[in-house]
Amino acid sequence: MAGNTSSRRHFLALTALSAPVLIWPGLLRAATAPRSLAFHHTHTGESLELEYSEAGRYIPDALLSINRLLRDFRSGEVHSIDPQLLDVLYGLRQQTQSTTPFEIISAFRSPATNEMLAHNSSGVSRNSLHLSGRAIDIRLPGVATAKLRDAGMRLRAGGVGYYPDSDFIHVDTGR
Repeated sequence: MAGNTSSRRHFLALTALSAPVLIWPGLLRAATAPRSLAFHHTHTGESLELEYSEAGRYIPDALLSINRLLRDFRSGEVHSIDPQLLDVLYGLRQQTQSTTPFEIISAFRSPATNEMLAHNSSGVSRNSLHLSGRAIDIRLPGVATAKLRDAGMRLRAGGVGYYPDSDFIHVDTGR
């Protein structure tokens, strides 16, 4: 009986050690695959399509271009957008299998803009993640808003808000 337990432990130890080796190639490919996004800003009319990550690293010039596009369109103030938020958008695109540009409703908001919006609407948080570049309000043409919300919920990568009357969702990198 003691030999049987020892053999079982040995087998389990070898299996545990070999599992990462079997899984690693897929993880490596997923982590290093180029990632691209396309946007159309509904308020400024600007569009952008670019690769923002390659070989598992964010591309600094691409992030600067995205920061500029996703600026506070009311004040013109530019702020860094959380790269993890871009990964959420990439995940949404993968889940929906869409190739159309995201329509941007709102991304970064300056404190003055957020205060004005919070003053005029009970649905705007005074501590919004838009203030830190960690939230974005979007549509994805050709994808029903409810389907986009469901895809966001499946990602489990942050918050998801659903605004069917205004036909957009909110995603963020918060809890």
